[in-house]
This record gives sequence, structure tokens and C-alpha cells, in this order.
Amino acid sequence: MHPSTLVFVVFYGLDWIATVPPTLMLCRTILGPERATVIYGWVFAAHQVGGSIAAFGAAVLRVQFGDYAIAFYLSGLACLITSYFVLQIAKGQTREAITT
Repeated sequence: MHPSTLVFVVFYGLDWIATVPPTLMLCRTILGPERATVIYGWVFAAHQVGGSIAAFGAAVLRVQFGDYAIAFYLSGLACLITSYFVLQIAKGQTREAITT
């Protein structure tokens, strides 16, 4: 195994571990402990489906245009657009209004 591959694997693993507990805590805090596990399951499933669609789309763009540049630009644009919508979620609403 090439040393750079090992470095990638370690940091990728740390990234995976670093994001799961905060996401689960957000689900628990916002929607309550009785719904947290089911909601997190749906979040996890949606993340996997979205990741596979993004990987396939990047591969198609790579085949069509010869590099991944367009895929990276589209990813950045999607992050900016999504960030706007995330900031609008539950703005000014109470917890009871969100959970029902």
C-alpha cells in the first residue's frame, strides 16, 4: 500500500467518526429522543443515496469532459445553495411547531 493511501484512509476514517455523533445529537435535540434513531436512519440512508448519485454523476462528467473540474464546481455550487436552505430551516419556530 502506498503511504499516501494510508494517510487518506486514516483521515477519511476520522472524518466519518467526527460527523456521526454531532448528526445524531442534532436529530435527538431537534426531534426528540423517541424519534432520533429513526430520523438518523433516514438521514444516513439519504446520505448514502445522495453520495452514490454524486459519484455516478462525477464519473459521467469525467467521461464526457476528461476531468473532474466541472463536478467539483457543481459540488461547490450545491453546497452554497444548500447552505442557504439550511439557514432557513425552522427560523423563528418553536420546537413543538417543528416536531408536529
